[in-house]
Amino acid sequence: MESMIAAVITGAVTLIGVLIANSKAQAVTDTKLEELTREVREHNNFARRVPVMEEQIKVINHRIGDLEDYHKSAN
Repeated sequence: MESMIAAVITGAVTLIGVLIANSKAQAVTDTKLEELTREVREHNNFARRVPVMEEQIKVINHRIGDLEDYHKSAN
């Protein structure tokens, strides 16, 4: 009878330990997932902005070319 009680107590303590460890591991996983989600959102924002910047650079280059042509023709 005593060995059964000891086995039940040992099993309960082990189960509590496993539940606590699992809870901590889940908290770490949740934190990492939140960080990755934040990084993906930042990357997506940057990826949306790059084509806009490329178009702006094309416009700037065209305007510079026009100014250079104007300067050459003025001299």
